[in-house]
Amino acid sequence: MLPGLVWGGQTAPARVVSLGGSVTEIIYALGRGDVLVASDASSLYPKAATVLPQIGYYRAVPIEGVVAQSPDLVLASEHAGPPQALARLDELGVRVKTVTDKPALDSLYQRIGLVAQALMVPNAGRSLVQQVRRDVAAAQATAAPSRRALVLVNRSGPLMAAGQNTAANAILELAGLSNAFSDQTGYKPVSAEGLAMLEPELIIITEASLQASGGMEKLRASAGIASTPAAKRGRMLVMDDLLIQGIGPRVALAIEQLKDAAR
Repeated sequence: MLPGLVWGGQTAPARVVSLGGSVTEIIYALGRGDVLVASDASSLYPKAATVLPQIGYYRAVPIEGVVAQSPDLVLASEHAGPPQALARLDELGVRVKTVTDKPALDSLYQRIGLVAQALMVPNAGRSLVQQVRRDVAAAQATAAPSRRALVLVNRSGPLMAAGQNTAANAILELAGLSNAFSDQTGYKPVSAEGLAMLEPELIIITEASLQASGGMEKLRASAGIASTPAAKRGRMLVMDDLLIQGIGPRVALAIEQLKDAAR
């Protein structure tokens, strides 16, 4: 349905602001990128999203920045906030639709459906869910060894590892890998000594984190990492930030990349 047309007594949104990288990616995957007028700093894929006006970060929503875009709909991850900012947008007459964004495949399928419903393209939503299901099944059907893996990020400070209750941990499990940091929850700093003791056989780092760490050569030779089985055997994978830190429409690609790196 084209923006501006009326269906079932409702008008399809013509000016949408997205808050959350996975939400933005779903909008494009549904073929509705044309209605986006702004996104947030976490919207790194596809490339078209990176040239949109950015209104900050979805966990710290700037009210004025959103209002300035004159949106008729804000599509937000459930992690967007703070809550008072979203409430204020509602008070100002800006319609906000919050969608589930948990680190699980079922949440992804629900999120696609909710975004498709909000954009009034339910058939495209059902088709996308079916395609993602097929892609995931195909990716999981290929054999690969199960290895101890570790996902690292660098947020302008010490390296942090992904534990339980993160999208990274969920994707490792979908790929049949064991999270070497599974005794922790969320993202936690990890020391050089801690890295060595974890003995990961595969290390994954995001593209932005690798850049912040000074490049692969420097990272591989750094204290703690140099002595790991992963560094010694060259099993160090650089991944698109959204691909490993969020469960989105490309989750099957994440599974494939992890399996290939584990071989």
